[in-house]
Amino acid sequence: MIAVERAASRSAGTTALLALVALFAVSIFVGVGDVAPRDVLTNPDTLYLVAASRLPRTLAAVLTGAGLAIAGLVMQTLARNRFVEPTTAGTGQSAALGILLVALLLPSASIATKTLVASLTALAGTSLFLAIAHRLPPTQPFLVPLFGLVYGGVVGAAVTFVAWHTDLLQFIEIWTNGEFSGVLRGRYELLWVSAAVLAVTWAFADRLTLMSLGRDVSVGLGLDYARMMQIGLLIISIVTALTVVIVGMIPFVGLVVPNMVSRLIGDNMRSLIPWVAGSGAALVLACDIIGRLLHFPYEIPVGTVLGVVGAASFLWLLLRRPSDA
Repeated sequence: MIAVERAASRSAGTTALLALVALFAVSIFVGVGDVAPRDVLTNPDTLYLVAASRLPRTLAAVLTGAGLAIAGLVMQTLARNRFVEPTTAGTGQSAALGILLVALLLPSASIATKTLVASLTALAGTSLFLAIAHRLPPTQPFLVPLFGLVYGGVVGAAVTFVAWHTDLLQFIEIWTNGEFSGVLRGRYELLWVSAAVLAVTWAFADRLTLMSLGRDVSVGLGLDYARMMQIGLLIISIVTALTVVIVGMIPFVGLVVPNMVSRLIGDNMRSLIPWVAGSGAALVLACDIIGRLLHFPYEIPVGTVLGVVGAASFLWLLLRRPSDA
């Protein structure tokens, strides 16, 4: 029986990897400019288009999807609630606040500086959210996501208010609208930091599994709970800030993907992390391709597509009966 389960798991993993590779290839060749596979090696203009635009865009979608999915998984572990993620718990809005502060105080700052400040404000915003969320009654799990929506709405409203008074509203909307059309070579490379963050998450996978059991149990098993909380906050803040600075806010990835994958794989982080990362990458890449094709040759932002797909998926998760899981 164990051998059969392992064979099925390997088969499913191979299928998922092939699906991601197929989406990667489709993303390279889908766009306004015609790109044929044979031209990549024979036509210098086509090679330049792929190297300067299509490949960076595809890599950005993969890194963004994997990073957001892992950030959502870590946030759900820290909050001990399945219905929270960075864009619905104030982290994304706090990162946008950091971008606004940089625009006001250091208008000529580099992307790296914007990312640093956005990471710090995201860290502060997420810390405040978790501090309050842990005080909510554990017998009322839906209070946490409801509080997250209100909290994120308040932070987002404050950002909009300040941006409106300083004539930066359009600027903030451009930064926070999630889409990949502006991703070119030289404008996405910081997203590779997300890959490093994924490696860190993998290194702490077993400790995150213990954290999911609760503070008392994990401390009783010898876990440094406070230190792991700090590491988790850094993971969430860095990935969210990088995403907001480079491509804008992309909703629902960190909410839907961990929930769906954990239904199939279980809650062991060591097994869960690769599946969550790969599924997040595939979801964002697929939605980006859909956004390019729905109104061709014009594009629908990936954040808009994911808003529809993610909301429908989330409703399915809420309404699905436990006996069907």
